[in-house]
Amino acid sequence: MSAITEAAAPATPPGSPLTHRQVLQVLGGLLLGLFLAALDQTIVASAIRTIGDDLHGLSAQAWVTTAYLITATISTPLYGKLSDIYGRKKFFLLAIALFVIGSAASSFAMSMYQLAAFRAFQGLGAGGLFSLALAIIGDIVPPRERARYQGYFLAVFGTSSVLGPVIGGFFAGAGSILGITGWRWVFLVNVPIGIVALIVVAKVLHVDQERRAHRIDWWGALFLCVALVPLLTVAEQGRIWGWGSGRAIGCYAVGVLGLVLFVAAERAMKEDALIPLRFFRNRTFGLTAVGGFLVGIGMFGGLAVLPLYLQIVRGATPTESGLQLLPLTAGLMIGSVISGQLISKTGRYKVFPILGSIFAAVGFALLHTVGAATPFWRTGAFMAVLGLGLGLILQPITLAVQNAMSPREIGVATSSATFFRQMGATAGTAVFLSVLFSTVGTNIASALRAAGPSLQQALANPAVASDPANRGIIAVLRGGLSSSALNDTSFLSHVDAVLAYPFKVGFSNSMDMIFLIAAGVLVLGLVIFLFLPELPLRTQSGLSARAAEQQSAVEASVCPCE
Repeated sequence: MSAITEAAAPATPPGSPLTHRQVLQVLGGLLLGLFLAALDQTIVASAIRTIGDDLHGLSAQAWVTTAYLITATISTPLYGKLSDIYGRKKFFLLAIALFVIGSAASSFAMSMYQLAAFRAFQGLGAGGLFSLALAIIGDIVPPRERARYQGYFLAVFGTSSVLGPVIGGFFAGAGSILGITGWRWVFLVNVPIGIVALIVVAKVLHVDQERRAHRIDWWGALFLCVALVPLLTVAEQGRIWGWGSGRAIGCYAVGVLGLVLFVAAERAMKEDALIPLRFFRNRTFGLTAVGGFLVGIGMFGGLAVLPLYLQIVRGATPTESGLQLLPLTAGLMIGSVISGQLISKTGRYKVFPILGSIFAAVGFALLHTVGAATPFWRTGAFMAVLGLGLGLILQPITLAVQNAMSPREIGVATSSATFFRQMGATAGTAVFLSVLFSTVGTNIASALRAAGPSLQQALANPAVASDPANRGIIAVLRGGLSSSALNDTSFLSHVDAVLAYPFKVGFSNSMDMIFLIAAGVLVLGLVIFLFLPELPLRTQSGLSARAAEQQSAVEASVCPCE
């Protein structure tokens, strides 16, 4: 039977609800793990341009982001399944440890491809941080009461959203700190935080579950890798290989084969499958899986471009771009607070992902209109609309899945739903960044032609031509634009404004197209959420519901119905 113990407190009867104090103690451990993952997302985003420029591989940024997301995506359902069998705590500790080791290794990367490899290892830990924290909350807090504790999660996400870009910008903007290149501290800072998280989680997190008979779905995990890795690789490399090239077709074929084998393995494993196929017969799970996948594509793909717009097009420093993302963060927090409080009061949740999809799509559509000369107040307002929409979507769809599935399967159900959103995020990031760098050269060339007279006038100016800061860009303009010229965009920060402007316009035009695509994807998500059923929210926590089920089974076996 499930057992709940709590450090330095009287024993709690199995299956009985935790007190407010006990829940807060468990939350202490969860929030540290969540802070670690949430901080990493924002701190890296604001520094990635500096990292790419320093390692001479900004166009390979997608590898760094995609490698992390691939391993995080593939490991997410594994964490959920194994934690349902063996208990959450040990796997939450494992996730933190892997994340810390990957962070330390990333700080020593000497190329973008090395960094991608280390980030992939880091992703093995990240896959468990979010999904297991959400599963544990589902274990100990009933859906109708979750808003009572949501403020703590919002405080963590809000703090990391504010501190992450600022800290990342500070590190990226520093030449060196204690003899180490500034941007490398973006990853090193995770190490002390992670060590503290390990100690606190080991001490306060005591939510244990009964170990039950099982089979581990290793074939399913293997075939999932075979399916995802080649498809996501071609999404990132298709612009270089050619979407119809031999290598691309080979990746398509291997990916489809892996998907077929994965479905066959899941069918054979039945209840022990990594993602049991019967889950898809549950309408709530099926629709949130598809909707979450679409939200992941639009949200993460679009947001991967936003810091680049602020830094490359608007000329913000990494620190400034972090602060300029605050309207997005404020909108997200407001949306989360509103949805959480209203769900707790009314028990209704379907309306929020619908409204959220509308706001998010409108926000991306508005961002499509920004350009190199757009005032920041307008861009900030558009980001706030986008953040409000995302805040209305994310928490309700996780709540819907946990409420619709059996309490015994909260771990695998939560991680499976997270898996589809992560898969969308991985695909969206890879495809959108690929679109960005495959179109930016053409757009820059068009902007250069449009700026012909003013550009020639600037080049004819002796002061401009003799300025050492302009020599690099003048050589590019005279030698012809190539993709390698865009691997380091730091020259845009100090060259003559007239020479830099066509490059900023070219980047802006490519980014505007991505924002429009993201808006379209979220409209598709809106259509999916319109069909989402709305079930009454449970008033029991996952652990209490499981204990009640076990007690009913025992009584039924002792006193069979006449």
